[in-house]
Amino acid sequence: MDFKVYHVFSKSIVEFRIFNNETEFQRMTDITWYYQTKKPPIKFSWFNDLDEKNKHKIKEDIASKDATKLVDIIAYCFMPTHVHMVLRQLEEKGISIFMKNILNSYTRYFNSKHNRKGPLWEGRFKKVEITNDEQLLHLTRYVHLNPVTAYLVDKPELWPASSYREYVAKENKKGICTFAPVLDIMPDGYKRFTEDQISYQRELASVTKHLFD
Repeated sequence: MDFKVYHVFSKSIVEFRIFNNETEFQRMTDITWYYQTKKPPIKFSWFNDLDEKNKHKIKEDIASKDATKLVDIIAYCFMPTHVHMVLRQLEEKGISIFMKNILNSYTRYFNSKHNRKGPLWEGRFKKVEITNDEQLLHLTRYVHLNPVTAYLVDKPELWPASSYREYVAKENKKGICTFAPVLDIMPDGYKRFTEDQISYQRELASVTKHLFD
C-alpha cells in the first residue's frame, strides 16, 4: 500500500439513532462522496439545491483528474447509530479534514430536519492503521457484515447503506469507493469470502457481548 490506510469509526452520543430512514442514509452517502475532494466548490447543502444541469457540472469537476482528493474511500457501512469507513489517506491530515466535514455537515442536516440542537457524535472519531493487505481484506468483510451481525438483514447485499454492492457488482457501476488500487478482488470470490463468514461473525459478536455484559 503506497498510502496509509485506516479503519475509521464514529458513533453517536449515547447510541442515539442518527439514521432513521433511507433518505438519511442516502444523505450521509452523498456527503461522503462529495467531501472526498480537498476543496469542494460550494457547501453540500447548496450543491443539493442546484438544478440537475449545475449539479452535473460540479460532479464532473469533482470527478476530474485535476481535483485533489483528501482520501479514497475503500469501504464503508453506515449503521443506525454509527459509521464504519476504510479510508486511504492521500493528503496530510486528509482523514481529519474529511471526517470533520462529513460529520459536521450531517449534524447540521440532522439537527435542522429534527428541530434539534447540540452535538450528534460522541467526541472525536477513532482510527486504526491497517498494516497489510490481508488485514485490509478481512477488515472490509467485517465492515460489510455489520448489518448482518446485528440481525438487521440476513445478507449483506440487502443493506443499502454500505459499499458491499460495489464489491460484488458484475458490471462496473459507478459508486463512491476506490478500492481497485489496494484490493485485488473478483465479485464472485469476494461474495463467497464474505458470506461464508456470516455464522461465525454472529457467534463471535454474541460471545463478546456476553463477556462484557
